[in-house]
Amino acid sequence: MTSYARRCAQAINALHSIPYFTADLGNELAQFDVTDPSSIYLASRASPLGRVDAPVVTAVFNAFAPGYIAQRVPALWDQVSPERAVLARQSAAGTALERLLGADTVESPELAHAAKLAAEAAAGCAFPGRPLYAANAALEQPETPHIALWHAATMLREHRGDGHIAVLGYFELTGVEALVIDCASKHGMAKEIVMPQRGWVEADWSAARERLLARDLVDADGALTARGAALRDEVERETDRLDRAPYAALSGTDVETLATYVHGLVNTAARSGAFIPQLLDFFAPDTDTWNKR
Repeated sequence: MTSYARRCAQAINALHSIPYFTADLGNELAQFDVTDPSSIYLASRASPLGRVDAPVVTAVFNAFAPGYIAQRVPALWDQVSPERAVLARQSAAGTALERLLGADTVESPELAHAAKLAAEAAAGCAFPGRPLYAANAALEQPETPHIALWHAATMLREHRGDGHIAVLGYFELTGVEALVIDCASKHGMAKEIVMPQRGWVEADWSAARERLLARDLVDADGALTARGAALRDEVERETDRLDRAPYAALSGTDVETLATYVHGLVNTAARSGAFIPQLLDFFAPDTDTWNKR
């Protein structure tokens, strides 16, 4: 994966994440009495899969505690159907991006061109082993350019995430173990933010850390060992390798154009308050993307 392709993947991931950090998504789902932040997230991100049960969502999301998801799925679909949740998230993405970027930007030919490039990249992905990418690719493509750009970004983000989970499985790392490694690195968020967001409790976290200690991936204080840091880097390299297809579908010039433009959009959105302060650095498009899944 070229440096611009990786930079593009990072910026695309950040653009996709924007609706999850605004009130717009919650406002759209409030009409269905979906108000819990975790349920808002699950309803939005899992909706392309259809009316699936908790084990399926647990498998494709990977980083969430099974019991945490089971408390919400499938009961969530009795409040809002997956079809309505898909429409709600598209509407929220459109509203959020227009407010954060401004009408001139979302109506510009440059954004329309970026949406076209992102869609071409997303079309270069393959379905096998990519359940969340495939589910999003099966949806009707939005016609409004800024929503179309967000939808393409979502497909690209899920394609990378599906590949990342495959790599973690190859290296025999569970979702919670990957989170522990990430939080122990210089790139990750604090455990105090991540653990409750993903539904894990202290006993789960401590057990995962003990397993990693036995593999010499963390030390007795929970810090990454040299072996753990090397494994983390290898996981990211392999994730890059499995994510090269969409960017290979574009010319090098088009990848650079898309990376630079989306990077600018994310920075504009950040300056407009898209991300809460604790996550601002984490979602800056120049950071690495180990566990933004």
